[in-house]
Amino acid sequence: MDLQFIAAQACGIIGVICFLLSYQVRSNRGLYLFQAGGCVAFGIQFLLLGAYSGCISQVYIIVRNMMLSMYNHWAWVRWKGWVPVFVILAAGVTAVTWDGPVSLLPMVTMTAGTIAMWTNNAGIIRLVVMSCQSPAWILYDILTGAYSAILNEVIVIVSALVSIVRYGWKEMRDPASKFQNQ
Repeated sequence: MDLQFIAAQACGIIGVICFLLSYQVRSNRGLYLFQAGGCVAFGIQFLLLGAYSGCISQVYIIVRNMMLSMYNHWAWVRWKGWVPVFVILAAGVTAVTWDGPVSLLPMVTMTAGTIAMWTNNAGIIRLVVMSCQSPAWILYDILTGAYSAILNEVIVIVSALVSIVRYGWKEMRDPASKFQNQ
């Protein structure tokens, strides 16, 4: 193993820690902020591994999540037209970083995540993470050698399940609950 590979995996471990914490906060805003830190770490990991679709998708995710962290504070962020704008941007990222069919996996995660997160519904977000986003990232991570990121996605799925058990599925999906309004 060379130093660059080891550094990439170390960056992934930092990302793991950020994402683990993100699913243990009570608000969507806190979830987005912790995930931004994880995305920086994973973006560096993918860059070091030469996995440019994954790297650039992290920038996309950071921008999207920073906007969404202000969902209840800035009316312009709640505009539903952002969903197709971000889906088109995801397609653009994929086209620019195309490295074969493997490049479609980050696009799947960007698109599914964007659609789910603009619902501002903690239950839907966690359901999409567990059923679509994390499985697609696991496959991408395997194919690109981002092994610590695989660990992250397994932990993300378990953390999402823990938060559902901890806070309750019904409350998490209730539009009037504290999960939707923070």
